[in-house]
Amino acid sequence: MRWTKKLSENIKKGIRSWLHVQEANPTTILINEPLDYETNAIKNRIWYRGDSEELQQLYGQIDTGVDRYKFWACKSSPGQEIRKIHTGLPALIVDILTGITLADIKVEVEKSGADQELWEAIEKDNKFRKMLEKAVKETLYIGDGAFKISFDTNLSQYPILEYYPGDRIETVTDRGRLKEIVFKTSYIHEKREYVLYEHYGKGYITYELYKGSAQVKLDAIPQTAGLVDVAFGSEKPEEKYMMAVPLQFYGSGKWEGRGQSIFDKKVDNFDALDEVWSQWMDAVRTGRSKEYIPESLIPRNPETGQLIRPNHFDNRYIAIGNDMAEGGVNKIDVEQPAIPHESYLASYVTALDLCLQGLISPSTLGIDTKKLDNAEAQREKEKTTLYTRDTLIDALQVDLPLLVEASINAYNEFYHKPVTKIGVTAEFGDYANPSFESQIETIAKARTGQIMSVDAAVDELYGDDKDDAWKQEEIGRIKAELGIVSMEEPAVSLEAGDFFTDIGGTYESKSGKENLPDEQKGVPGTSGGSKGAGA
Repeated sequence: MRWTKKLSENIKKGIRSWLHVQEANPTTILINEPLDYETNAIKNRIWYRGDSEELQQLYGQIDTGVDRYKFWACKSSPGQEIRKIHTGLPALIVDILTGITLADIKVEVEKSGADQELWEAIEKDNKFRKMLEKAVKETLYIGDGAFKISFDTNLSQYPILEYYPGDRIETVTDRGRLKEIVFKTSYIHEKREYVLYEHYGKGYITYELYKGSAQVKLDAIPQTAGLVDVAFGSEKPEEKYMMAVPLQFYGSGKWEGRGQSIFDKKVDNFDALDEVWSQWMDAVRTGRSKEYIPESLIPRNPETGQLIRPNHFDNRYIAIGNDMAEGGVNKIDVEQPAIPHESYLASYVTALDLCLQGLISPSTLGIDTKKLDNAEAQREKEKTTLYTRDTLIDALQVDLPLLVEASINAYNEFYHKPVTKIGVTAEFGDYANPSFESQIETIAKARTGQIMSVDAAVDELYGDDKDDAWKQEEIGRIKAELGIVSMEEPAVSLEAGDFFTDIGGTYESKSGKENLPDEQKGVPGTSGGSKGAGA
């Protein structure tokens, strides 16, 4: 009883104890952004240019935060200078991705042959393929950009297409929708800089000229004296179009509405890769063999008797004193320092993997870090490249048709022709297809399992490599070898004197069509002479 009473008291005491959680006080976190969008674009452009001297100057001027401790920002101590080497990997990634994305690109206008011919003329006049290649490259390492359509009859009768990278444009959005693109062009007049702002919106183009932060008239400089604001397009809002098309592949997580460069999350890794490679090469340089030659064995000038100075490139040595001890022997000693090659290689491969991770496969760049990979393993590595390429193609398949349509509409508008809706498609070639041998093996298994017809097998195997006529002939040859023969249905005479073949409840005699009574109708498709026959 005492035990029960004591337990009851303990329970009451426990109930009186409560857990009180004090809420955290509101905290304000202040982050100082080191670079704005334009400066970040300049940094990415220097990385793409790939000049080690420019990288050294860039980071010498970006003296903020952790950037001052990066490899390209640090300076060597006097007397211990090392050679800083840039691998050129960032530019190589951009060039290769652009090349495999734009391979076999085809732009087709669906409406009529006249519009297709017009686009081909515009494309040729603007050298569009070369401009598109430059646009994709700059979009990859800058983050975004935009195409601008304008007219200058002194240069061409067709629309002039220009691409402006992201550091030369600004975007104006309304509730997440693009409202206006502002193109910035710099001019120098009388040793003063002027910036022209061209506002491209739906149905209008307006111009503003600035000298510093002050707006001036357009006729202040001769380059912009003839510009006037323009309004174009239909009065209906849904039919208005913009004579500019933006382009971006990835959305930025730092700047709302802007694009993200593929370098933005890789710059630190590129810097580390350059440091590893430079350190490795410095070890190779300092690890050259050293020759210790007694003075008596050093070659001398036959005329003066003085020691011949060594060649710093191929015959470097260190002079030492002669061995004057009894029984001493003067000989040349050669020392070769050991270089930890495996450690440097492991560091290099790790840094390289971080640079390419989630972006492009090493085999796409021709890099084989594992010499034992077979063909199937190499193709599996290409998947990362395919994912990145698909992202680029998805964006181009949306933006390129808009650019083609806007160019054709602008041409028709300029020459007072009707502007209509135009259908445009952009097709891209395949990349990293399986080999012909693996295709044959796969298709043979499908044919053996009777889940693929001869027609489908031939079309899948040869694709666009052969035309339709050749594929039909090949299908006929294969079917003939398999014993599959298409024969015409033999003709059957439906009349024999007064006999007939009932094929639908009626028969035609020599005197004309007659209807049979129900009890005399035979089975459709059977010959007369039985229940369905009559005289």
